[in-house]
Amino acid sequence: MKIIRNTFVALAISFAASSYGLEPLKDSTDTYMAKVGNRGFSKLDLDKDGLFKSEENPTQWKKLKRHDKNKDGALDLEEFKSVPLKYVDSPGKQIRNVIFKRVDSRPVYLDFYFPNVDNSTAKPVVLYTHGGGWAAGSKQGAGNASFNVVHKALLKQGFCVASVGYRLVKADAGTAMRDCVIDSKDALRFLSAHREALGIDPMKIYTFGDSAGGHLAQMVLLSPPDTLPGDPELAKYPYKTVAGVSWYGPCDFEDPQLFNHDDRKGFRDRFGARIMGSDTGPTDKLERYREMSPVNYLTEDSPPLLMIQGDKDTTIPVKQAYRMQEALKTIDAPVEILFVKNAGHNWRSVDAPIEPSRGEIVKRTVEFLVARK
Repeated sequence: MKIIRNTFVALAISFAASSYGLEPLKDSTDTYMAKVGNRGFSKLDLDKDGLFKSEENPTQWKKLKRHDKNKDGALDLEEFKSVPLKYVDSPGKQIRNVIFKRVDSRPVYLDFYFPNVDNSTAKPVVLYTHGGGWAAGSKQGAGNASFNVVHKALLKQGFCVASVGYRLVKADAGTAMRDCVIDSKDALRFLSAHREALGIDPMKIYTFGDSAGGHLAQMVLLSPPDTLPGDPELAKYPYKTVAGVSWYGPCDFEDPQLFNHDDRKGFRDRFGARIMGSDTGPTDKLERYREMSPVNYLTEDSPPLLMIQGDKDTTIPVKQAYRMQEALKTIDAPVEILFVKNAGHNWRSVDAPIEPSRGEIVKRTVEFLVARK
């Protein structure tokens, strides 16, 4: 595996409406590790004595104790920062922890992976959006479990993969679901701006995500590229989506009952605060809910979408896939829906083995995107 660090020269472009201009295409791991290390350590160091100990989080301690270099039964901040982050396991070049924009001086990052064999100047790009309820998770999810398998297979097929570390939903910070969508789109606009250095074709963009990331994959795929603009410097760089895959991602927030997996129970507006928390965009609740519902962007000319949903998922109920299925009765859009039997969230088996299997889901995902390359 080769890692590119500080080898690309930024384009010297300025834009009056942007405070920062176009960010350079470079590895910013030192900055990222400082941010992640300080934030992660603060969450674990409950008594704020500068040490993370077993009793503060026994589960995490079991995972991290091997990094206790001085064997004093605790991790200090420097030991914690030495814990390596997970990335996609691929033999191709990588540019890690690229700052693609700043919001109120805070950097937003992505990881970029080149194909195993990089011999094209017009490579397609798969944008991966991680899960975590829009409020948790990280771009490192691209290297975890089945996602790593999917991405390795796509890299082998000549795709590039970009994993975006979009801003997480925080009510006190004024960020919400639409900011996650905006960041995901801005990541593509940034890649488009650096298309020559990367050797990519920004008119060949594919999306893939799980759970909240499945929703973002649908939003980026189906909503017009010039909608939901973010950084004004990036807004002028075009891209076009070709196809996408959503694993157990919701498609409609307008009807809260679609998030109730058991008809015998009442329902609640589970994601209202995460939708309405942004201080930008529509202020009317219904308009904002519709804005964040991918099903509302469906047309006969929409790029192809594969929606895969577990029939026993209680986090994102199968009703969401039924809602998409219902929409297809009146809109002849190129959407395929695969229902996975006995599957809960994250493809956990419920009462019986899932069908199709996790391996078959991965294979179907890769085949769907490769067939549209």
